Amino acid sequence: MIANRFLFLISTLSGLALVTLSAIEPAPETPKKPVSNEYHGTTVEDPYQWLEQDSDPQVKAWSDAQNQRARQYFDKLPDRAAIEKQLTEWYAKTSPSYFSLVSRAGILFAMKFQPPKQQPLLVTLASPDDPASEKVVLDPNTLDIKGTTAIDWYAPSLDGKHVAVSLSKGGSEDGTLHFYETATGKALPDTIAHVQYPTAGGSAAWNADGTGIYYTRFPRKGERPEADLNFYQQIYFHKLGTPDTEDIYCIGKDFPRIAEIVLEASRDGRYFLATVANGDGGDFAHYLLGPHGAWKQITQFSDQIKAARLGRDNALYLLSRAGAPRGKILRLPLETPELAKAVEIVPTGESVIEQIVPAADALYVGDLLGGPSQIRRFGLDGKGETIIPIPKISAVQEMLALEDGSLLYHDVSYTEPAAWFHSVKEKNEPVKTALRSTSPVSFADIEVTREFATSKDGTKIPLNIIFRKGMKRDGQNPTLLYGYGGYGISISPNFDFTRRLWFDRGGVHVVANIRGGGEFGEAWHKAGNLTKKQNVFDDFAAAAEYLIKEKYTRPEKLAIQGGSNGGLLMGAMITQHPDLMRAVVSQVGIYDMLRVELAPNGAFNVTEFGTVKNPEQFKALYAYSPYHHVVEGTKYPSILMMTGANDGRVAPYHSRKMIARLDEANTSENPILLRTSSSAGHGIGTALSERIKQLADIYAFLFAQLGMNKMTKAE
Repeated sequence: MIANRFLFLISTLSGLALVTLSAIEPAPETPKKPVSNEYHGTTVEDPYQWLEQDSDPQVKAWSDAQNQRARQYFDKLPDRAAIEKQLTEWYAKTSPSYFSLVSRAGILFAMKFQPPKQQPLLVTLASPDDPASEKVVLDPNTLDIKGTTAIDWYAPSLDGKHVAVSLSKGGSEDGTLHFYETATGKALPDTIAHVQYPTAGGSAAWNADGTGIYYTRFPRKGERPEADLNFYQQIYFHKLGTPDTEDIYCIGKDFPRIAEIVLEASRDGRYFLATVANGDGGDFAHYLLGPHGAWKQITQFSDQIKAARLGRDNALYLLSRAGAPRGKILRLPLETPELAKAVEIVPTGESVIEQIVPAADALYVGDLLGGPSQIRRFGLDGKGETIIPIPKISAVQEMLALEDGSLLYHDVSYTEPAAWFHSVKEKNEPVKTALRSTSPVSFADIEVTREFATSKDGTKIPLNIIFRKGMKRDGQNPTLLYGYGGYGISISPNFDFTRRLWFDRGGVHVVANIRGGGEFGEAWHKAGNLTKKQNVFDDFAAAAEYLIKEKYTRPEKLAIQGGSNGGLLMGAMITQHPDLMRAVVSQVGIYDMLRVELAPNGAFNVTEFGTVKNPEQFKALYAYSPYHHVVEGTKYPSILMMTGANDGRVAPYHSRKMIARLDEANTSENPILLRTSSSAGHGIGTALSERIKQLADIYAFLFAQLGMNKMTKAE
């Protein structure tokens, strides 16, 4: 998932009087069609398995009725329209933002997001301090007036003259590879289908002279059974100007069914590295292609090598967690590519090593300090450590070594918009470049504190608490608590100007760094995956209880939010602690843990969640599976579930089934809503206009439920 990371959008806005279930139409009737499944001697009845069939007319009619009901609710909220208008105006005033930078000699490639354009575009710059030099290579907004065509990823040739781009539609992430001339933006005739798909993603790396490209591809019809066409990712080679039917298979037939491959070429084009993930559990193997002409396996999944990067000094740099849960760095000469010959150059320490970026004469290391970031610079031998100063409680989201050996890095905090900084070895103080974002609103009155809750087993859980200066801890503050807790993904500081709406109504925003993430290394991740997943839910509940105990808020003023794996967290909170909060926003969530692995993407998750085929893992999955723990006669909180019809990462039926169970069991007057977007998937590639509509619905829902019916003045 390489993070494949789920980028979350947290926000919430106005509403007047509390809107209860009586203000909307009753939930559509959901027929029960019980099906029994047996797991290791345990029979589990599923009354709504029929809702899994996306194409069934009855399912479509039911989903449409739920959508209409949700729409009626939102449209009756007094300031829902004003919220959308305000968000639209703010987005129109935002500056461009740049991400996914790649450096080539004399040219810098970047993805650029410039509202009100619906999708980011691909541009080039002469330098990060010369925005006037910007040239557009590809603008997907001109390819699709609806704004539903998105760039999944891109790969420039080593000389920068051509670029390969994966394009997909409707949030599907089902990408086709296209080729363009960098200088003119002219499209070449070559195209290659199905090079990208969630969750395995896709990747490409050019050969030395730019005449061809190594790329990932999924099987085509006839190559494997229908059920395997979104699995068994493999590597092929394409020569420009030839039909893709003549492309050469390279490696991958022996990789796992749930392999996820990332490709990298050395800057001289002599070596190619394939990083192969075994699903989403965080284990990787590495393969190297060198001048000898054959792919060689360098590491195995069991070696605990979590990242590898090709250096410019004929070496491979490895991030190892073998005997070092927080990471250590090894250097391996490419002329003898055997892991046993790797030498440790940066030992393990208190910080968690997350990124390694080798430059011409330096090694840059990106660390995590429980959520916030740190950057260190070393010589290529691991000596001469220097800490590069960055803002406190901020996150370094990207690091890029330039041709001259200096470093560009992308830093953001909860109160300052993101910017690219330039760090030169001779000058330790980084300089903010022209590639910086501005906000349409000020956060000058916002502050951040970092506190710790104590989980059920005594583990200390960091909380990042964001609020307006002068806030009183009297238990009356509307509070939104966010969490994720999975895949070793660290929830680091981020800036979201739409939170201004939340703060202006007296809201407190909290991010919990719970287990399952990578904030404190591999041990933190492993303490919250497979059979230990319950720790994640206990951590989040402890965070909520802490906020109540410390009088930041009270249950009637507390809302929680999460998406994807964080949606599973929301489901667990709903079923395990229904009295702890007033409102829940759960986006593209997973809820039926016994059938999740049957969906195409779900199979990638077995290395993170476990499988029902294993008796112990089944026991753990069944013990917390939200769908199976909805209890009749329970007064559930207000719930908004959101999903995308084109979601290839989490099947939309999870939300349908969970809502059906909650509708049936709930005895409170609180609204339980399902919103399905027909033009979106998991969130990646969603058009800006749809993102704004989703945010407006979330804000209006939360403001109404928490009684945030007026603006507040700063003390």
